[in-house]
Amino acid sequence: MLDGPREKESGIRSVRNRPMGSLQDEQSASLEEALLRENENKGPYTGDGSVDIYGNPILKDSTGNWRACPFILGNEGCERLAFYGISTNLVTYLKNKLHQGNTSAARTVTIWQGTCYITPLIGAILADAYWGRYWTIAVFSTVYFIGMATLTLSASVPAFKLPACIGSFCPEASAFQYAIFFSGLYLISLGTGGIKPCVSSFGADQFDDTDPRERVKKGSFFNWYFFSINIGALISSSLLVWVQDNYGWGLGFAIPTLFMGLAILSFFFGTPLYRFQKPGGSPIVRMCQVIVSSFRKWKVLMPHDCSLLYEVPEKSSAIKGSRKIEHTDELRFLDKAATVTETDTNTGSFSNPWRLCTVTQVEELKILVRMFPVWATIIVFAAVYAQISTMFVEQGMAMDTKIGSFAIPPASLSTFDVTSVIIWVPIYDSILVPVARRFTGKERGFSELQRMGIGLFISILAMAAAAVVEIWRLDIAKAETVPLSILWQMPQYVLVGAAEVFTFIGSLEFFYDQSPDAMRSLCSALWLLTIALGNYLSSFIVTVVASITTRGGQIGWIPDNLNEGHLDYYFWLLAGLSFLNLLVYVACATRYTSKKAT
Repeated sequence: MLDGPREKESGIRSVRNRPMGSLQDEQSASLEEALLRENENKGPYTGDGSVDIYGNPILKDSTGNWRACPFILGNEGCERLAFYGISTNLVTYLKNKLHQGNTSAARTVTIWQGTCYITPLIGAILADAYWGRYWTIAVFSTVYFIGMATLTLSASVPAFKLPACIGSFCPEASAFQYAIFFSGLYLISLGTGGIKPCVSSFGADQFDDTDPRERVKKGSFFNWYFFSINIGALISSSLLVWVQDNYGWGLGFAIPTLFMGLAILSFFFGTPLYRFQKPGGSPIVRMCQVIVSSFRKWKVLMPHDCSLLYEVPEKSSAIKGSRKIEHTDELRFLDKAATVTETDTNTGSFSNPWRLCTVTQVEELKILVRMFPVWATIIVFAAVYAQISTMFVEQGMAMDTKIGSFAIPPASLSTFDVTSVIIWVPIYDSILVPVARRFTGKERGFSELQRMGIGLFISILAMAAAAVVEIWRLDIAKAETVPLSILWQMPQYVLVGAAEVFTFIGSLEFFYDQSPDAMRSLCSALWLLTIALGNYLSSFIVTVVASITTRGGQIGWIPDNLNEGHLDYYFWLLAGLSFLNLLVYVACATRYTSKKAT
């Protein structure tokens, strides 16, 4: 499959002294029973260093695990309902209320959504270095709520509302009205920056990696985390879009604001049950220390025996809240940072990480460098996903939206994407994983890399389906017959949803599992950054396509009247880019070496 021969499953590589035949005992015992035969922590406290909200060791039997997850999943479901309540139909609001054209509206949405997935870098650094995940979520949730309230006021208060068109004349909004609207919009992007990189990691923190029972359950958590996201998205893309189109934007924005308030309450109610990980200091500083120390010692010869590299003698690493990481032979130049020189010994530089770093600190940076090629390939997939809220909606606007006497808002078709995810998650968790486990011997059925690769392939099919539908729609439009029904968009939405279950959930699990303990929020933010860059890539492609195809007075592929353009060419372009991206991904995945924690 997509794994290289050096890759090992995360739940297995942390186990020592395991019988060689245990992975082949699937017929006589379930995987969980096999795991329970491993050495496990039998004490009353968690073994992964988690504490309570006051910083004290925490009892395993009365905290964390699935008992804490309903509050976290409820928080995520309500927060995503609020987010998608704004983003799903935003392109319609920009076209009908701000009077933007197709290209401009699509660009505005993708830039804003991209910003929503860049700001998590801010929240991640604060969480890993200073505040911890819990307090980062709490603070930025408040900012998020203020942004939602501001956006609601911009659509409700007469002085803040954008002016309606009078006949064919559409007056421009004032600078003050634009300021109110975009202030609310970008406060939301800042608020989501503190929530998104922390919630999934905080939920996974509720499962103790040193306990085999809890380690198996952690794999399922990511599936149900994504399930809760899509429950919120389903309500938004169906009910809220309908409210916005039929009862006005003031009420349509007020409802998600209310749900954001419920998200905050749900999160705080679970506080007594949560397990907390201590912040380990700035990961950016630690990476800079490794680079500086390596260059300081660029002429130093490294020992052939890696056991001579510097590491603290204690069981835990020198980084607060982190386990030690085993040395790897890749990127050997960075090992110079952990090479003990005579100068280090004479000057006592063992406590100065700008001159001498531990093996664990060096391996942190190595892990990020190894993850980078895999990370980069997710960006093209995110560009495909961005079409749900941009070009798919604009394609739907050019189709027949009537089903009997009922008019379907084009943005509501995203419910088929969400429904696809909601159906695929339990199928994957309950059927595909046990079946795949029999063949692969992996506790999660597929490895994260295999799972991601399957999703990338499905995304190619999604873009091909969208192109075929557009070709059909254009043929009917040129014949001047009844427009093609919008329901023919269903397959492309369903395929994107299936691709999400494999690629997005798989990559989220990959970035959490492979990340160093003290960088998990940062790595979650890097995962979210792929979505941001995917939105920016989509915006860039639209801009380039519009620029090239309109030269010489041509109408272009994506004109305001899609019947005069060739949106199908745009979808084929994305399908081709996705195919090339899959080839690159396979090459990167087969060469990836997994983290080895001690």
